[in-house]
Amino acid sequence: MPNSLLHAVHVYPVKSAAGCAPGKVAIEPWGPAADRRWMLVDPAGKVVTQRPQPRLALARAESLPDGGIRMTAPGCEPLTVAVPAPAGTTGVQLWKDKVEAVEAGAGAHAWFSAYLGTEVRLVHLDDPARRRPVAPKYGKPGETVSFADAYPLLVTTLSSLDALNSLVAQGDHADEGPLPMSRFRPNVVVDGTAPWAEDDWKRVAIGEVTFRVTEPCARCVVTTTDQRTAERGKEPLRTLARHRRSGEKLLFGQNLVPEGTGTIRVGDPVRILE
Repeated sequence: MPNSLLHAVHVYPVKSAAGCAPGKVAIEPWGPAADRRWMLVDPAGKVVTQRPQPRLALARAESLPDGGIRMTAPGCEPLTVAVPAPAGTTGVQLWKDKVEAVEAGAGAHAWFSAYLGTEVRLVHLDDPARRRPVAPKYGKPGETVSFADAYPLLVTTLSSLDALNSLVAQGDHADEGPLPMSRFRPNVVVDGTAPWAEDDWKRVAIGEVTFRVTEPCARCVVTTTDQRTAERGKEPLRTLARHRRSGEKLLFGQNLVPEGTGTIRVGDPVRILE
């Protein structure tokens, strides 16, 4: 795969909120530094995402050097949240996983609750090295993950997005395309590959860090949410259902687990090892 390069890096400090696109990021065993270390939960402790709350797309999270975050959202004063003191953890539910996390302060709960119009709490993953193992089907002993859906990183490619958009243009909702990559909320975006080449990857090196490719990413209603307006449509799920279905799953992108640590930078070469 000659001349393939890292096109973009994305970090989402708060799960399901808008993130940032730095030029480089440190890769830790559980994923990009500062990625998805914060999460919203409902009064029962269950994760709150863009699935029921598409307006989360308009709440932007910036990671601060000390691990805290700065939040901005339409109609709200900016909010700065410090890493909470280690005063005990509370159990929260992230899909099938029960995870121990530390609650932020009452001010953070109130800010997010007012913005979303429903009661939520903000929690922090204090110890990603111990709190949540990677799914045993594809994870190895000792491997952990942040508040990401299942794996430490998600990779997508520009060529596959172009191919998908060509298919969208042929469908019943062509007016919704072309779709931007932001719909898929990847951590790393690769340029210079053949369309869907990532389906066959097993191990990949990005700059100085190697990654194991685990399984394709199954997509949900979040991909139909315009990340600039929070409005929902039908695509890309309609097109993925016709062309990228595997059983009940609609696929776009691949999940990665780091095999080491280091820093990756936009422009780094991308090499397929297996």
